[in-house]
Amino acid sequence: MKELNLNGAVVQTYPLTAAQRVHYYTVSACGRDELLNIATGFYIEFADVDFDTLRECIYDGYNKFESMRLRIVKDEEGNPVQFIAPTEDREIKLVDFSSWREEDAHEEMKRWSRIPLYMNGGPMNEIVMIRLPGGYNGLYMKVHHMTMDSSAIISFYSYVLNLYCYKKFENIEAPKSPKSYLAQLKLDLAYEAGSPALERDRKFWLEKLEEPEPIYTPFSPRNRLLELREQMGNPNLRSCYATGDIEADIKVYDLEDEPSKQLLEFSRNYRIPIASILLLGLRTTFSKFAGGEKDVSVKNAVARRGTLLESQSGGTRIHFWPLRTVIEPETTFLDALKIIQAKENALLRHANYDPIRYMAETAEHYGIPQGTGYECTTLTYQPMSAASLKGHAIPDMNFKSMWYSNGVAMQHIYITVMHRPTDNGFGFHFEYEKNSVSLDEIEKLYYYLCRAIFRGIQNPNQTIGEILEWM
Repeated sequence: MKELNLNGAVVQTYPLTAAQRVHYYTVSACGRDELLNIATGFYIEFADVDFDTLRECIYDGYNKFESMRLRIVKDEEGNPVQFIAPTEDREIKLVDFSSWREEDAHEEMKRWSRIPLYMNGGPMNEIVMIRLPGGYNGLYMKVHHMTMDSSAIISFYSYVLNLYCYKKFENIEAPKSPKSYLAQLKLDLAYEAGSPALERDRKFWLEKLEEPEPIYTPFSPRNRLLELREQMGNPNLRSCYATGDIEADIKVYDLEDEPSKQLLEFSRNYRIPIASILLLGLRTTFSKFAGGEKDVSVKNAVARRGTLLESQSGGTRIHFWPLRTVIEPETTFLDALKIIQAKENALLRHANYDPIRYMAETAEHYGIPQGTGYECTTLTYQPMSAASLKGHAIPDMNFKSMWYSNGVAMQHIYITVMHRPTDNGFGFHFEYEKNSVSLDEIEKLYYYLCRAIFRGIQNPNQTIGEILEWM
């Protein structure tokens, strides 16, 4: 921590955390600042929104959420550092799309989403109040991923919406203020300063490197590892490139209401987290595409929000970790789920370690070509639904939520599974490099993922080998 003089104002700056360094490393490799834009929309079917009051609530949210006032700048040595601006008084515009076709309005907001937020000491987010056709009104928000992740974004939306309802409706409780981002930041930096917890986590991950080298499994019937082996003349190569042409888009599949309920019911009855079921479905699909390969790795996004301070302090807390499982074909679906759940629990206990550092340690240990890895895709499961924003006393309203592509991706496929705001069903969001991955490949991945999951939950005593053969 050190003071920095910025245009005559002295500010207290702090180093980046490990989670922020993941994003900084990625955007540095990409060279496209818009890569770190997260752009979302949240709209309520309520024609009589008081936008002056809504604007007041947004300003109050800026005041309460320190990470929404976060700035990033380079110090005298050229290293990125962060500081919190004392206030936020930028204009919050109202854009009226009510006379537009709704799809055109969303296309325009998608265009906004591809305009970078630069790390030059300026604001790291943009909020616009929106009128949509059909009586829907709400907010468009673009944030820089080094300042907020999806959990933090939902918390901010929740605070603003609940505060608005508290001001405008009777018998509504005021929302609770979030926790301090700065307090959590100091804990994160103390962990990284040679703490005993850091040493325990480092020991856990270095022990993983004593295992035999993992192997890349493909996300479609096209096996890119076999192609790369032929190109490099190395039949023993086990790692593969995870990115290609970085121009990207998002394809969304909505799982129907009934199978969504079956998935939730299975999770409750067997006390297996949804994330574990999704991971088993993915690794079974990748195994199928790799000819029945038993050793499969998936990159797992870990939110690291186990404490009250972590869960309510905003910021970005995502670490990306490989979840590797070797599952024999005679293992039942239920036993395979328990294997994955145990692996996830162990990973979560040591998820604070620096993922970028471990990536370098893995590459050095196995001697893999630069830019290659063993995971063909990343999975994020967002357990909070937009419907949960309403709280218990807020009037019943219909919602729409949107995730707008920033147009750039640094992985062939990134899968985010979220709950729909209307019925709590599942939406599968596939962000994909559109010139490197075909829509046919995306469709096949979603098709076989669903087949693997629902064959398993309908008969959890069926073996993985039997499911693979049936698929």
